[in-house]
Amino acid sequence: MEDTNISEITSTEKEITRAANIIKTRKRCVALTGAGISVESGIPPFRSKGGLWEKYDPTVYASIDVFRKDPSKYWTIRGEFIRNYNNYQPNPGHLALMELETMGLLRCVITQNIDGLHAKSGSKDILEIHGSLREIYCVNCKRQYIAPDIPAGTPPYCESCGGVLKPNTVLFGESLPATALKRAQEESEECGVMLVIGTSANVFPAAALPEIAHRSGAVLVEINLENAFPQAEVYINEKSGIALPEIIRRIKDII
Repeated sequence: MEDTNISEITSTEKEITRAANIIKTRKRCVALTGAGISVESGIPPFRSKGGLWEKYDPTVYASIDVFRKDPSKYWTIRGEFIRNYNNYQPNPGHLALMELETMGLLRCVITQNIDGLHAKSGSKDILEIHGSLREIYCVNCKRQYIAPDIPAGTPPYCESCGGVLKPNTVLFGESLPATALKRAQEESEECGVMLVIGTSANVFPAAALPEIAHRSGAVLVEINLENAFPQAEVYINEKSGIALPEIIRRIKDII
């Protein structure tokens, strides 16, 4: 058993070193992140065992059609998170991506996450292709609120006009923000390296972005507890909060 553990550690360290060298030499790196990067911040993923969609039918509780008829259903599952928004903070994985950006090695973060933790970490160029829970607006007068500062109620109503409030997130039945999606596709086509972090590749069109990058000649570096992208040249079977800071440390060691 001891020899097996040593072998696993050696394999992971080797892949981390490979990733560091690829990011350093190829440059023009982008990151695609999913729910897995935020698990270490105490936010459970939607689709895994024990996730939100195991308890609530998303076609009912997160559908735009249902929201228009009965917004209380959506606010029943989202209100607590939004009202406690300040309790959730970026973890070392988010902070490492911010540092990569500061180092000039990461062009942007494309994220499927709606938790806003990349923005909290200090990352500047973020493409939130599913929107963000931190921004809430009135569907009537468009007044904006920023989580957690929203009126009471399930659902809450606008203090200016009495319209219902809705987070700026994409519900089932809504289109993704066209500008963010278009740029995400462009960045995927033009990057030299794509870091694929904490995503299971089940949700389109985001799941197609690594394939776009790979077809365009980019190296895929996957950091996931389960290998979701067989075309990835580098697969690191580790939590992103451990792997990403270690990648940065090794980049700094490269002369």
